[in-house]
Amino acid sequence: MDVLQEIVTNLRNGEDARVAELTSQAIDAGLPVTEILDNGLIGGMNIVAELFGRHEIFLPEVLLAARAMQRGIDLLKPLMIEEGIPSIGKVVIGTAHGDLHDIGKNLVGIMLKGAGFEVIDLGSDVPAERFVDAATESGASVIGISALLTTTMSSMKGVVDLLKERDLVGKIHTIVGGAPVSKEFAEEIGADAYGYDAAHAVKQVKALAGVG
Repeated sequence: MDVLQEIVTNLRNGEDARVAELTSQAIDAGLPVTEILDNGLIGGMNIVAELFGRHEIFLPEVLLAARAMQRGIDLLKPLMIEEGIPSIGKVVIGTAHGDLHDIGKNLVGIMLKGAGFEVIDLGSDVPAERFVDAATESGASVIGISALLTTTMSSMKGVVDLLKERDLVGKIHTIVGGAPVSKEFAEEIGADAYGYDAAHAVKQVKALAGVG
């Protein structure tokens, strides 16, 4: 088994120390940074996302895999900066204004990072202005908004309306998700996409960012 395949296998199993060791080996062997990233770390996390989407693994295993992936990325990051390797896109995420729930949002963030995105996580209870300002300032092309309470879903529309007001529709896309949110609701408020779970959300964000 070559080192990249070993990274994939150990990342899938959440073996963070081993993933770090193998990533170092790959770097020392002179493998291109993009190859280690795409075929090792992101390749492994893609498998985790697929398994999670099919309900073959569950949240604890995804979190362990994400921790392993982060250990590898921490080693690659200085080399990526040195070589000027960009992320595949930037995404701003947060929980809707008035909503303090963040488990689903955190999982989506982990899986977006695993897919190669730079994620700007604003946390929970995020006002519409903060979503739009953060996307504008960072150059993000997608805003992801999560809600777990029906009472906070209306604030998602505030983000869409503010993008219209600032003439940013088409430049910054929106995706919404969370237990009470539906595809119909997303269409009703004018959001660009709806994610019914974390794996599906990542696919939708890739499509919105033009990298799917």
